[in-house]
Order: sequence, then C-alpha cells, then structure tokens
Amino acid sequence: MSGGQWIQQVTLGWLVYDLTGSSVILGAINGLRALPFLLIGPTAGVAADRMDRRKLLISVQAVIMVTAFCMGILVSSGLVQVWHLFVFALITASVWSINQPLRQTLVSGVVPRDSLMNAIALNSLAFNITKVLGPTAGGFLIAAFGAGGNFFVQGSAYIFVMAAIYAMHLAPHDATAARQSSVVANLREGLAYVRATPVVMGLMISSLVPSVFAMPYQALMPVFQKDVLHEGPGALGLMLAAPGLGAVMAALLLASLGGFRRKGLLLLFALLVLGASLILFSRTTVLPLALITLVGVGGCQVFYAATSNTMLQIIVPDELRGRVISIYMLDQGLSPAGALLAGISTHFVGAPTTIAAMGCIIIALAVVVAWRMPMLRQVET
Repeated sequence: MSGGQWIQQVTLGWLVYDLTGSSVILGAINGLRALPFLLIGPTAGVAADRMDRRKLLISVQAVIMVTAFCMGILVSSGLVQVWHLFVFALITASVWSINQPLRQTLVSGVVPRDSLMNAIALNSLAFNITKVLGPTAGGFLIAAFGAGGNFFVQGSAYIFVMAAIYAMHLAPHDATAARQSSVVANLREGLAYVRATPVVMGLMISSLVPSVFAMPYQALMPVFQKDVLHEGPGALGLMLAAPGLGAVMAALLLASLGGFRRKGLLLLFALLVLGASLILFSRTTVLPLALITLVGVGGCQVFYAATSNTMLQIIVPDELRGRVISIYMLDQGLSPAGALLAGISTHFVGAPTTIAAMGCIIIALAVVVAWRMPMLRQVET
C-alpha cells in the first residue's frame, strides 16, 4: 500500500506540473493532501473503534481503487483538468487519513505482544524501502504506460490488497461500548483518556512536537546543499537518501531489540541523539560529514517513532486504540506546518541556525519529558 501511495504522489506531481508549469499550484496540491489528516483523522479513529475494522479497511481500499480508475480514464481520454487533480488529491488524502490509523489499530490483533517491536520495526523498514523504490517505479511507469496507465496499474494493485486483507486472521474487536455513545462522546472519551494517562500524554508530546520542529529539516536540504555546502544537484540526492539509509539500518537494529523492556528510556535516548545529530549537521561544511549526520537523523527518527508506536499498541486498551492512534498520527498533518515555519525562519536567520534551533528544541523536549514525566522513562513493556 505504501508503494502505491508513493507512485501516486509522483504521478500526481508530474501531471500537475505538466499541465500548469506552476510550482505554486504544485505546492498547493501537496499542502491540500495534508489537511485531511488534521480534519478527518481523529474521526477516523472513532470509526475504527465503532465499526468492523476489517470491513472498514476493505471499503477504504475499494474507494482508493475506484478513484484511481476514474483518474486513469480522465487522463487517458485527455479530458483531465487541473480541478480534477485537486478533487482527486482531496479524496485520496481523506481516504488515507482513515486508512493509516485504521491499519495501525489492526497490528496488535495480528501480531503477538512480544513481537510487536519487531513487526513495527519491519513495517518501518518496508515503508522506507518503498519510499525509495516507489518514486523510482512511478517514474519508469510514467515513461512506459503514461500517467493514465499509472493510475490503472495502481487501481489494479488494490484488488490484490483487498484480497490480502480479506484473508487476514484478526482477533475479535468488541465495539459495543463505543456504539452506546455518540461520535462526539467517543471523540471526547479518547481525548480524555490521553489527558488522564500520563504515559500516553508523554508519548503524544514526544511524537507530535518533532513533527513540527524536527522533521521539516528535509525541506531545507536544497538550501543547505547550495548555500552552505556549495555542492551540485548530485549532492542533494545523496543528502535526501542518507536519512533513508539510516532508517533502514535502525529498523533492522530495532527488529533485533524486540525484547528490550525499557522502551521509554530508549525513546528518550533516541530523541536526545536526534537533537544532537541535527545540531551537528547544522555545523557541517563538508558533504561527507553532512551525510554521516543525516544517516544518524534518519536512524533516530525510526527509533523514536517505532518505539512510541509499540508502547501505544501495548498500553492503550483495544476499545480506545483507534481514537488514540488517530491522535498520534496527526503528525502527518502537522509536518507541512513545520516546513512552513522552517522556511520562514531560514529566510530571516539562515538554514544552519534554523536546523540548530530544531536540534535544541528536540533535546529540550527530551529533557523536559524525562523530568516532568518520569513514568515514561521508567515504563517497561
């Protein structure tokens, strides 16, 4: 599914720029894709707790399949217009904002508790591999079949995805308690649980704050490559690939640490090293050292994300898991806001100072969470 998402993103971006030649419209359509995660995501968690999760997930894939086929017909017939692309982006992003938390709620029903860390680490590994291979495949598919053919390929792939979901053996999910209250009451219950559970609140803060103040470092790579390192476009490709390499290495290491019980301590350590890596990167003036620090950044991202996800899967009761996971996954909607802040900061103080400030904020976050929420570093799973 992740591979299909990356192929779609490449195809959509290619189409937008081919039709308009406007970087502004290209940026607008990418920004539009982030909005549903903020607006629909929490409600998606309520749906996951109220409905049959398997049927809901199959329905989501069906919607993605149908919209892909419809877009393929429009593009292949030559009838596609820019507004079609905006509608398509909004629909698919809305569906993905439901799909992502829903998939996460199923993990603990499929994977034994002792293997959760391994499974989530391997999922991160697969995601980062498709992050590299997906766009590459998308480019070759456009060359081979055209943009319209790409949408048909993607739509056809979801037929196999739906068959795989149907064949899954899932633990039964009791939605009775959630159905006895309204959707609004369900949403409030999820928020109240997060506020009233210090460990879960600490995990939320430790996951959402870096989405705004750390992950947007990638948006500044072109500035750093050109104005700081004074390298050519080839260096930019290496700089964007380095965090992916670190992520793959970290995922493999995490899969071997599945039995490590002090996961809260591991999370805080990963945040500290992430902050330090960003600060080191901001001070580099030569490409090799920059690449080494970026490998560290990518590895730490996977370490803290997979660890926090594993802890949530273990701690949160099944009847609330959909709502809590959907709040946790607001990070996908917050990252564009962080990129905007990073861009504004870079305009005034420069990329190195902005990235150094990001690193300092993440280190301060780890220290404050460890000090104010000691139960997070002490928790064992």
